[in-house]
Amino acid sequence: MIARDKRRRDPRGHWILLFLGALTLVGGLLLGGYAHGVVGESTQHEYTKSGSAPAAVADGGPVVNLSGGAPESVRAPRRTIALTFDDGPDPRWTPQILDVLRRHGAHATFFVIGAHVADHPDIVDRAIREGDEIGSHTYTHVDMASSSPWRIRFELDLTQRALAGAAGIHTRLMRMPYSSVPDGLSAPEYRAAQEAGRQGYVVALTDQDTEDWRRPGVDRIVQAATPRKGAGAVLMLHDSGGDRSQTVQALDVLLTRLSAKGYRFTTLSQAMRLPSADVPASTLDKVTGTALIDGQRWSGRLTGWLGVLFAIAGVLTTLRLLALPLFAHVHVRRVRRERRRRAGVRQDVPPPVSVIVPAYNEEVGLAATVRSLVATDYPAPIEVLIVDDGSSDDTPVIGARLERELANVRLIRRPNGGKPAALNTGIAHASHEVLVLVDGDTVFQRDTIGNLVRPLADPRVGAVSGNTKVANRKGLIGRWQHLEYVIGFNLDRRMFDVLECMPTVPGAIGAFRREALASVGGLSTETLAEDTDLTMAICRAGWRVVYEETALAWTEAPSSLRQLWRQRYRWCYGTLQAMWKHKRALVERGRSGRFGRRCLPYLTIFQVALPCLAPVVDVFAVYGMFVMNPLTVAVSWVAFTAAQAAAATYALKLDGERLRTLWAMPLQQVVYRQLMYLVVIQSLVTAVLGAPLRWHVIRRTGTFSEGDPLPSRVGV
Repeated sequence: MIARDKRRRDPRGHWILLFLGALTLVGGLLLGGYAHGVVGESTQHEYTKSGSAPAAVADGGPVVNLSGGAPESVRAPRRTIALTFDDGPDPRWTPQILDVLRRHGAHATFFVIGAHVADHPDIVDRAIREGDEIGSHTYTHVDMASSSPWRIRFELDLTQRALAGAAGIHTRLMRMPYSSVPDGLSAPEYRAAQEAGRQGYVVALTDQDTEDWRRPGVDRIVQAATPRKGAGAVLMLHDSGGDRSQTVQALDVLLTRLSAKGYRFTTLSQAMRLPSADVPASTLDKVTGTALIDGQRWSGRLTGWLGVLFAIAGVLTTLRLLALPLFAHVHVRRVRRERRRRAGVRQDVPPPVSVIVPAYNEEVGLAATVRSLVATDYPAPIEVLIVDDGSSDDTPVIGARLERELANVRLIRRPNGGKPAALNTGIAHASHEVLVLVDGDTVFQRDTIGNLVRPLADPRVGAVSGNTKVANRKGLIGRWQHLEYVIGFNLDRRMFDVLECMPTVPGAIGAFRREALASVGGLSTETLAEDTDLTMAICRAGWRVVYEETALAWTEAPSSLRQLWRQRYRWCYGTLQAMWKHKRALVERGRSGRFGRRCLPYLTIFQVALPCLAPVVDVFAVYGMFVMNPLTVAVSWVAFTAAQAAAATYALKLDGERLRTLWAMPLQQVVYRQLMYLVVIQSLVTAVLGAPLRWHVIRRTGTFSEGDPLPSRVGV
């Protein structure tokens, strides 16, 4: 209600940081998802073996050079075995294989997956230091036969960069995933091999595929790996992709037996008398490779952290969805029991009431508000005090006219000082001990005042929160806010009532005992959420604050996203201010401490922490649909949505609302919820930076205009 100061600007730079953070998050998830999406040998891999490779390749040796015009292939000399291992490095099995090789004085060629190299660079470095050789097996074990040329180049280039970062080398050797012996090479595989040849790679196939990944047993692996009649061979084994204990045992047996028969075990390049496959990488490639490794490691940790965060957020949200209806049920039973008790007891004469309406530029709806207050069926005297807070429109003119026309209406004019100051002025001029505070855009029903002040018959009650309804709910934004008011605000208030830790009596409708207001010094101007600040102060002063579901008030909600943002930004920022102001309630004793330890942690978790983290969790959920087990993510989302729908159905029934409004709920979860998350983030950043936030004036559209009928009552 303070006039807008155009010279002040809300902090904006953090949106750039937020955008960069979002890009980093998405980039990290994409890198992790790409690197760990599909790796390792798979028994489910199938593709059409259409056509075959040229005879020169199919009938040739297992090592093929396709960089020239015609393919050239070579074979291993007699009693020379080139041991090759695919799919590593693996942190468990590769070191064991290296131990066996070193024990026997043998060497091997490891066709590594680039993503595994980035995860375990130290293993690659060890293999090279011990005299073994490294070849490329692509970055993600991609099926090169069904991949486009650019994907093949991309996979091979990433692997080279990972090798540069891990061990400072590049490799000239490459083995295609899912390939085997030369005469089994299909036409698509041959085209992929040609693409690799154009990139300068020597393509390695095999003479004997042990198929150890099937885990057929140690004896069968040894039998499949043993050459016939002293021939040389390229042997294919695997050091990753599953349990490789049989491979480790079979390797030890094979080396022992064949070494005794005069076989030599060496790397592929040495066996074929080729130049070394490992060549030094440039400094630039080492730097970019190190960055790739660090980025993949970071993305792996990020995915793990987000998985934990996703689980925590899911558990907390589920618990809240289960707890709110449970507390609402307890509240309903208690209220009904109290009504039955009151029905058999003679009621005291209701107290007179002073209704205070602070008004700043409320010319559109002020008359409807005041006339609804005067038209009450409340049997005791009431007075309506309109406090004009220095309006610049026709608010004081309308207030003066209402004062002339209605006997129990008074207009009080004051310079602009903000809503808390206007309310304090009204309280000071009020004649009665029971005070009802009403916003200038709110309409009461005939029985609202009576229902609202009834709980004040209990001397322990210092304030009563009414049931606020969205009047302009025809548009999509209005429906979203209607659902929020019924499902979120009012279910929360029922729980807070049961736990005796009500944080907010809304400015739209609240009843107060003058003594309770005096005990906290009236309304404070220290926060922008004067209603939350006041309610927390009253709770800390030892008063009970309750929720009266039958006291209905119809309010005009913001009708545009811009206006909604302004309102919620102020609400959220003011709530953060109030929480910080009353933080000592966490360590206080008695009713104040009970309020603090029940209310403040709840608000911190569900209105600050989770909304700030929710966008990250949502991004991770979308990521999980494509990279992780989609069934798990889908089941979690369906379960969460079902729980929300159940809670929403119960809340709407409690308030006597029509269930057909639920059709807007799915879109609310996608659009509206994200907007509210951003509001919380913006508010938190503003609070942390200590930037002053001006009062955002909400433009009224005239949902309630003079002469319009009041909304029909919703049954409760």
